[in-house]
Amino acid sequence: MRRSILLLLINFSLLIQPLIAQTEKQVRWGEILRQPTSWYGSDEAQRIADNVLLYQHENGGWYKNIDMAQTLSEEEQKEILKAKTEPSGTTIDNGATFTQLRFLALVYDATKEKKYQSAFLRGIDYLLAAQYENGGWPQYYPIRKGYYEHITYNDGAMIGVMSLLWDVSEGNGPYDFVKVSIRKKAKAAVDKGLEIILDTQVVLDGELTIWCAQHYKDSLEPAKARAFELASLSGAESVGILKYLMKIPDPNERVKKSISSAVAWLEEHKIEGKRIIKVEDDRLEKGYDLQVIEDPEGRPLWARFYELNTQKPIFVGRDSQIKYDLSEIEYERRVGYSYLGNYAERVLDKDYPEWKSKWID
Repeated sequence: MRRSILLLLINFSLLIQPLIAQTEKQVRWGEILRQPTSWYGSDEAQRIADNVLLYQHENGGWYKNIDMAQTLSEEEQKEILKAKTEPSGTTIDNGATFTQLRFLALVYDATKEKKYQSAFLRGIDYLLAAQYENGGWPQYYPIRKGYYEHITYNDGAMIGVMSLLWDVSEGNGPYDFVKVSIRKKAKAAVDKGLEIILDTQVVLDGELTIWCAQHYKDSLEPAKARAFELASLSGAESVGILKYLMKIPDPNERVKKSISSAVAWLEEHKIEGKRIIKVEDDRLEKGYDLQVIEDPEGRPLWARFYELNTQKPIFVGRDSQIKYDLSEIEYERRVGYSYLGNYAERVLDKDYPEWKSKWID
């Protein structure tokens, strides 16, 4: 009887092992921070973490837009090793560097493998070194000339860094292994970052509004980035900044004013009675187009960009020409970039009322 049960258990184990392996293989880099806590100690998590270490450059940072969850051949590993001394592309754009660091902290917390701890600490040193004296972060470090050197809120770059450093400074979650001296440096960096956030909030007609996606590092004025990203007010990036500000414990009066002013501006400039729809069309490259239609029941929308002088929603293609309707820019940009969205809906409906009841009312 015991032998039969043992054979049954062995057969069951052999049956489910391929299923477990298949599940592990399904973890994509874009989902790397959304796994169960127990997964970060798995062989698959460590395989990916070893990839992350391989991709880390000697200055402590990482390049962007790399799927670090893919299995690498020996030849690919050799090529990556050759590039480790080249620092010119290390960045915080598109989630680079701070995403890798959060992942490494989770794997170290689960495994206690020193190599992950060491790589994490080198990455924190990189982020601290990259910060401007005034508190902002450029998109690339070492500095790459052009719009890359602007203080960059675009795509959550600077807020992603500050959120990580905040957690490190507090010793939250898997960051309790970081020694006090480094936590203090992280706290100082976060404090300087807060000041530059407040200093770059755009004032128009004497009133605080929101933020541009990037600001000049010296004048702090709104700055242009790519051809279709003009100096403007950003409905999307400003929401990420607001969420960060509303997490600050015991906010001072300047922070409170910043939040309330930005929320008031977003409330005043929401687009109502419209909806974005996808129109199928096989003749088009992506098989569809995007259109903005009238819809009295549509959820509120905000533009990615608002013109500085008029504060109207604008749509800009690769020709850098301002248009006031999504349909007026070229197809490739219209369907290849987010110009309209429900960016601030949750902030206005839920997050801000909860914050206000705690700190204002």
